[in-house]
Amino acid sequence: MSDFIVSARKYRPTTFADVVGQSAITNTLLKSIKDNHLAHSFLFCGPRGVGKTTCARILAKTINCEKISENITACDSCESCKSFNEHHSFNIHELDAASNNSVDDIRILVDQVRFAPQVGEFSIYIIDEVHMLSSSAFNAFLKTLEEPPKHAIFILATTEKHKIIPTILSRCQIFDFKSISINDIVSHLEYVAKSEEISTEKDALHIIAQKSGGSLRDSLSIFDRLVDPSDLTLTYKSVIENLNILDHDYYLKITSQILDNDVSSVMLTINEILSNGFDAHQFIMGLSSHFRDLLVSKDSNTIILLDKGEELQNKYLTQSEQCNLSFLIKSLRICNKCDLEYRASKNQRLLVELSLLKMATLGQFVAEKKNSNQQIIDSSKKENPANIQKLEIEEKSKVNILTKEDSEETNSPVNEEKIEENIKPSEKKDKKIRSRFSLSDILDGEQKKENKDAKTIKKSEEFSEEKMIEIWKGFSEKVKEEGKTNLYITLTSVLPTLSETTIHLKISNYTQQKILDENKIELLNYLRTNLQNDFIKVKTEMSEQIKSDIPYTPKDKFNKMVEENPSLKILQQKLGLDPEY
Repeated sequence: MSDFIVSARKYRPTTFADVVGQSAITNTLLKSIKDNHLAHSFLFCGPRGVGKTTCARILAKTINCEKISENITACDSCESCKSFNEHHSFNIHELDAASNNSVDDIRILVDQVRFAPQVGEFSIYIIDEVHMLSSSAFNAFLKTLEEPPKHAIFILATTEKHKIIPTILSRCQIFDFKSISINDIVSHLEYVAKSEEISTEKDALHIIAQKSGGSLRDSLSIFDRLVDPSDLTLTYKSVIENLNILDHDYYLKITSQILDNDVSSVMLTINEILSNGFDAHQFIMGLSSHFRDLLVSKDSNTIILLDKGEELQNKYLTQSEQCNLSFLIKSLRICNKCDLEYRASKNQRLLVELSLLKMATLGQFVAEKKNSNQQIIDSSKKENPANIQKLEIEEKSKVNILTKEDSEETNSPVNEEKIEENIKPSEKKDKKIRSRFSLSDILDGEQKKENKDAKTIKKSEEFSEEKMIEIWKGFSEKVKEEGKTNLYITLTSVLPTLSETTIHLKISNYTQQKILDENKIELLNYLRTNLQNDFIKVKTEMSEQIKSDIPYTPKDKFNKMVEENPSLKILQQKLGLDPEY
């Protein structure tokens, strides 16, 4: 068997200076050690693979070092450091709360804390995944954690801070670890690759960093999996093939086709993507991220938000110049709508293709508008050079109007008549000459048409009372499976009756009335859909006998109690009690 050690262990930091991406926390801990202001309990919390346990081990080793250096680094030569490096330290204890989560385990720990360390100044207890402790174990740990012996220091680590009870949190000095940035992960992977003499492409390392989700340990695990020991090269192409990631070139290609309104090429490209085994939902989410990256590429102030390699970044900058802000925002809306409707769709491929065709329509408007504006500017240059500046100013105003329209909700149509009233007659005339259509007019027109069709077409199929009761029982079983016990009991305790398209319910108390009111919309939608009738109504009425029997005032309630137990009346008279109070 080979002596191979995974990179996450082999290149695990041994000093605070080696820790990646957590400089704020490491600097604070170094200052605490230097000034000898150490808390008796620490809580390190944050995502997985960001250095919580590593920092806990470095802290424990450093504060117990007998020959600590001026730059607050363990010497690795004293007895305490040697025993820690050889994994048999008697004063640094590591526990896994997942397997030691009972009260008995904590009692053993509390008994152990009483003994002074054999070597070094402190007995340090590192408890990993502390959120796995039971509530009883937490409570048994409270007193010791609040007032431990002078020689004891507790370092707790967790990925789920919200699961720890507040009384534990208030007794600890809390450090929140952040996700490692993509650039930091790439830099560390380059260091590991150089140490292992592995040839890599920077774009390949960027893909690994993005796939790891901010976890350095995950990125090193992916790195080990992708490197071929016999080849020692890591290319962008091999990474996307092994990780089953769609190449950025596909997104750049299909965006260019959309901008050119090349519908046939768009359809062929999406077919090629799906034929290669990629999921259509993942593609539409990736396209949404692509449009977001193009959006941040348009402004020099936001270009820092583009986490891509240098070569790929240049491609994004080039394509972003071809897209205007209006196109990108509307395309993002279409992608988002497709994402929300994907799971409920019966024909998911058609949904994705339809979304792409909508974007291609937007791309056509952008291209035609750009060509139209360029022709007007060219003709103006020939006729009167003095008008060039005026046209450029008007063009900027027009872009601002489009940007303002995009910032509004799509279901709130823009009133074009009011906008035109605020424009001067000369500008209005020029605007009419430059563009004969508005993108917002077309989209709003489609929305109004859909709303109009929805209002005019209503289902009105006839149904019997037996069919209605059958659907009613089906809805009852549905809410039972969803865990809505109160609604299920209410639905099964009342017997609905039918009068034309109105369903009548006789309920026995106000609680049932409240439950039905809260779920009335869901009930109506279910009935109307399954009975194919949009005119169904549900009416509830309470039994008159129950209405009159319910005591409301304190006096009524007292009289009701006296009817059941006459001795209460004697007690009231002897003590001089007033039921109104």
